[in-house]
Amino acid sequence: QVHVVQSGGGLVQPGGSLRVSCAASGFTFSSFAMSWYRQAPGKERELVAGISPDGAITTGADSVKGRFFISRDNAKNTVYLEMNSLKPEDTAVYYCMTRRWGIELWGQGTRVTVSP
Repeated sequence: QVHVVQSGGGLVQPGGSLRVSCAASGFTFSSFAMSWYRQAPGKERELVAGISPDGAITTGADSVKGRFFISRDNAKNTVYLEMNSLKPEDTAVYYCMTRRWGIELWGQGTRVTVSP
């Protein structure tokens, strides 16, 4: 069965760091690009970062460039989002996602709260 399961996140003070992880199973992870999205309270879900299947190409939203870093370990079938210099406006539920043959597969969501 195809799964992506997230872990990490939590509560952190402004300026702190967190890492969220997304472990995949049931498909050839190394063949597919992965993305991280987030949805803040009262806002639409937005793309945060993406990474190519081999990890050579990454993209990031302007709002997180230089602070958030996406990476993947294809040997572990896992994609990561390292979040640094966190701000209160980064508070959101974070989701990993992959698209396989036009079908989206989403993680369950991980809450990140940035607050003093």
